[in-house]
Amino acid sequence: MANSQPKMSTIHIDPVNAVPSFPKLTILGFQHVLAFYAGAVVVPLVIATGLGLDSATTVHLINADLFTCGIASIIQSAGLGPKIGVRLPLLQGVTFTAVSPLIAVGLAAGGGTQGLATMYGSIIVAGIATFLAAPFFAKLLRFFPPVVTGALLTVMGTTLLSVAANDIVAWGSAAAKVGADPIPGTLRGLAYALGTLAVIVIIQRIFSGFMATIAVLLGLVGGTLVAWLLGDANFSAVGEAAPVGVTTPFFFGIPKFSVAAIISMLIVMAITAVETTGDVFATGEVVGKRITPAHIANALRADGLSTALGGVLNSFPYTCFAQNVGLVRLTRVKSRWVVTAAGVIMIILGVLPKAGAVVASIPKPVIGGASLAMFAAVAVVGIQTLSTVDMRDNRNSVIVSTSIGLGLLVTLKPDLAGYVPSWAQILFGSGVTIGSICAIILNIIFFHIGRKPAPAVSMLDGRPLDLDAVNSLGEEKFVRVFEPMFSGVTWPLERAWARAPFANVSELRYAFQDAVAQASPEEQESLIAGYTDIVDLLLSDEADEQALVDTGSTLLGDFDPAKQEELRVLGKAYRERFNRPMIVCVSRIDSADQLLADGWRRVESSDLREMRVTLNEVIEIADNRFEAMVADANPIHSAWMRSFDQLD
Repeated sequence: MANSQPKMSTIHIDPVNAVPSFPKLTILGFQHVLAFYAGAVVVPLVIATGLGLDSATTVHLINADLFTCGIASIIQSAGLGPKIGVRLPLLQGVTFTAVSPLIAVGLAAGGGTQGLATMYGSIIVAGIATFLAAPFFAKLLRFFPPVVTGALLTVMGTTLLSVAANDIVAWGSAAAKVGADPIPGTLRGLAYALGTLAVIVIIQRIFSGFMATIAVLLGLVGGTLVAWLLGDANFSAVGEAAPVGVTTPFFFGIPKFSVAAIISMLIVMAITAVETTGDVFATGEVVGKRITPAHIANALRADGLSTALGGVLNSFPYTCFAQNVGLVRLTRVKSRWVVTAAGVIMIILGVLPKAGAVVASIPKPVIGGASLAMFAAVAVVGIQTLSTVDMRDNRNSVIVSTSIGLGLLVTLKPDLAGYVPSWAQILFGSGVTIGSICAIILNIIFFHIGRKPAPAVSMLDGRPLDLDAVNSLGEEKFVRVFEPMFSGVTWPLERAWARAPFANVSELRYAFQDAVAQASPEEQESLIAGYTDIVDLLLSDEADEQALVDTGSTLLGDFDPAKQEELRVLGKAYRERFNRPMIVCVSRIDSADQLLADGWRRVESSDLREMRVTLNEVIEIADNRFEAMVADANPIHSAWMRSFDQLD
């Protein structure tokens, strides 16, 4: 009888690459736009105010920003060619780090529209430089272990809460500026924010599935509706907005190039690269993907290309937006195509000022209530990452406490930037910036300067090779050293090598494991086909040399003739059922009875489950071979054993 089970390749769809139906795609994309919109328009508003631009120019900058944000988000999420765009649900927005330097550049060039040409010249050069430097920055990934990325994400989430707080008390602050009583406005804004937050929480508690994924959108719509009914939402700007407004390249004239301005923007993009790296790591944690140097390089290339494009289209430097990382965490919608849809919507908003005016009419306290949930979700991702860090090591605790402390100091006292020299204001102007740089520098000081020798790895010729030497191996040498780990294929080794350098032996092990787990179904089948069937391994002389080494110390001598025959029948049944060898990591098998019982259960499994079981067996075998090749291959176990030794 023909096997009626579905093929593996038709079952598994990576949720990151899954494409929701068009209605869901539209609604979820619009939710991302609403979460992003306030942060997107505030940068051109602040810059326009700082340069003294008129309202018409300000509107043009906002439309250009939205239009370019849409293009940048599509490049990052959908990808452009094989090496541009990280292809994760990451939305691009204007970096806040650039605000003060851009205003300074514009004012130094004469202010007003006259300063825009010099500003855009520096943006274009910085974008091109970022694009070209992306692969070199990605090689610094060893300086971003979980203690750094966890601290960075926690700082990012906690410092962003101040943005939400400012939106919540916006009405009270506006009243105070004109000498009115701020308390009524503040209380009203707080009520809208808490009401919006309550709607989000209630929807996530009561509903599941699609309704839960659009909780933020429903909270924003509900809060805006209540504010409109109470007279606190004004949509008059919609009627005043032009029906169509298209930005054109170099609208404010041919770019001008200033060495000082270019240096300033290069510093901004270097800091932005750190922020983007943190956002990519955060998104990787949320969607369940281990981030490699290739991911970072692709993301930074997209940043650089989008930034250069921003200079051409009268916009600003771009980076991944942490706000939307929080939304992905909150909704658990991992599809990158949702962000691509959001990019399309932003392009539409960028050419339809009336549509943008509708979104801009959402009261700030309502946006603040939704932002509160999303920004806190970013901090939760950071806390989850830090939970994997050994805080008993005082070095780790110092890195985390100091970076979070400095980040919150600058956030809670933003006027500190005014007391330091102008060259230092870029550091003290953002809690994320100073917290991130602090975590990176302290990690280098504690773990990379004067560090102890890495555990040794045994090469094929028997010579010891420490981890630093592994990191220096070329691809060909790396593959030859670790070739015994897998039977018949080398692509897991090649992909593991692509993640070098490795900060520790555990990362080296993870690279091999992830290469197998993340391979395509076709590659996984080809890998499995290279292994020896358990029947041949135990009952014949057809096993390869490495497989015989694997079973050399295994106590399976209780296979009497009856059990040997049952094993042959089991192997035949498995072959007919799945058309592949039955792979078993025999080092964990205690008896013939256990092997036979497990084998018959596997014959009754679905195709999908058995593929997962088989891959787990392959990884177990590779892990055992890894243990034999690498000294101190299990550092956690070794650390515990040393602790016990100290008790003697």
